[in-house]
Amino acid sequence: METGFIYCLLLSGPNAGQSLTPEQVNHWQPEDGLLWVHLRYSADDAIKWVNDAQLPPTETDTLLAEHTRPRTVSSHDGILMALRGVNLNPNSAPEDMVSMRIFAQQHRIISTCERQLQSVKDIAEQIISTPGVIDSSADFLISLCERLTHRKVELIHNLEDELDNLDEQVTEQLSHTLRSDIAELRKQTVILRRYFSPQRDAFSRLLNDSHMLFSSEHKLRVREINEVLIRVIEDLDAIRDRASVTQEQLQSVQSEQLNKRLYFLSLISAIFLPLGFLTGLLGVNIGGIPGTDNSLAFSLFCAGLFVIIALQMWLFYRFKWL
Repeated sequence: METGFIYCLLLSGPNAGQSLTPEQVNHWQPEDGLLWVHLRYSADDAIKWVNDAQLPPTETDTLLAEHTRPRTVSSHDGILMALRGVNLNPNSAPEDMVSMRIFAQQHRIISTCERQLQSVKDIAEQIISTPGVIDSSADFLISLCERLTHRKVELIHNLEDELDNLDEQVTEQLSHTLRSDIAELRKQTVILRRYFSPQRDAFSRLLNDSHMLFSSEHKLRVREINEVLIRVIEDLDAIRDRASVTQEQLQSVQSEQLNKRLYFLSLISAIFLPLGFLTGLLGVNIGGIPGTDNSLAFSLFCAGLFVIIALQMWLFYRFKWL
């Protein structure tokens, strides 16, 4: 059975950067250093460990919940955060964001998620490769928030590049799937906006909270992260508006092309309408049809049809229909 313990690392103390086994975690003491335990919340051993960790009921339920909304809750025990990160896993859509929960105390950090999150992996690698670089709960939370926000900035840049490409395709008509591509891009922006806004509120709540874990320097870093996320949301709104304009432009181009085709067909119909009338009139199988005894009648009739076509084309040109 796959274990629910993904990372068990010491962030401070003489053994900073050391990875612990679940058995060592059970014997951990605050004097050993700041402990970070990252769990897969659906695993049985992770569920048992969280339930035995003597956490407040709200924190326990949030760490093990299947669905959470981004938020920040402070208490005298610590800071509880529910965040979402961009899904960079293979064969996954970025807007299918990965949920993560963190409960940070002065000497212990517990985080849970179900799917892999690249930001968490980066932090773990940094802790192992550079022991002591993150040596407090506040540093850990800020580092995580910075990485999550940086991934969102990269995602916005990718969406902007994709939209620029779609704009070019609308002008040059290089793709037959433009309508569905633009609709998919708009769908992505709507979903991302729904997740980004609560996360901005969570950062604002963290910024306005005067918890003992955060110093004034930490508050400045949180403020900068919040400002970046606000710009990300503004850029996302701009992308959504641009996508709407691009879709309207595509509809206008397609409508114009359709009108041109219908106009061309109308001209063809107008040209052949009198010709069809004459050929139908002279093609009836009754007596009295003029020219039946003249060998030149068919040639003269065809010449007359060409004269009628020429006269129609002159009239179309005169009335600026061509």
